[in-house]
Amino acid sequence: MRKIHPDAKAALAGLLRDDMTIMSGGFGISGIPSLLIEAIRESGVKGLTVVSNNAGIDDAGLGLLLHTRQIRKMISSYVGENATFAKQYLAGELEIEFNPQGTLAERIRAGGAGIPAFFTKTGYGTAVAEGKETREFDGEHYVMERGLFADLAIVHAYKGDHEGNLVYRKTARNFNPIMATAARVTVAQVEHLVKPGEIDPDHIHTPGIFVKRLVLCPPDFQKRIEQRTVRKREAAAAAGVESQA
Repeated sequence: MRKIHPDAKAALAGLLRDDMTIMSGGFGISGIPSLLIEAIRESGVKGLTVVSNNAGIDDAGLGLLLHTRQIRKMISSYVGENATFAKQYLAGELEIEFNPQGTLAERIRAGGAGIPAFFTKTGYGTAVAEGKETREFDGEHYVMERGLFADLAIVHAYKGDHEGNLVYRKTARNFNPIMATAARVTVAQVEHLVKPGEIDPDHIHTPGIFVKRLVLCPPDFQKRIEQRTVRKREAAAAAGVESQA
């Protein structure tokens, strides 16, 4: 089966529908499948439940789908950089299911591994545990969390081959690998496409069996950052002097 598609729209053709659940990789806007998100926006599908570590920012990432009001519910762990998200949530226009970040990651991993539920100490005795089953093991209290599995996962990889084997780079190796395993169909956008056999098997993060479709990022593809934070030169110089003393 040919996995390479000419663009993001073609890669998602026949997969999108209203009220579906989508997992979207990335951390902040690092490693986000921006081309695929834009194609989802252009498709006009609505009523989406989106599983993502965050909600992007106002003009990038999932913020684009919030702006067009295509998202009905977010399952996330952090949404602090998105004013549109906060506005819609406070107005009762957007549903949110907050998770501690480690719990969210494990819920996705469990879903990909076929594990329907698991117990964790995290959140016990707090609002996180409200309405959930709790249990005691060896004198410790735990709350039950359900695994997550989506209709579609969209991920961003640094490198991929024609068989769908993927390699992620640095911070992009965040939620992308586990999400790629936890959906009925996984579509990946890749920065560099190579021939089968050119990726060392020991370096593959996501085996191609999980990936159904691929799209290559165009030569002018731009990766944005949320905030650039650096030390002032004067402060760095002063710190160096103090360390030598």
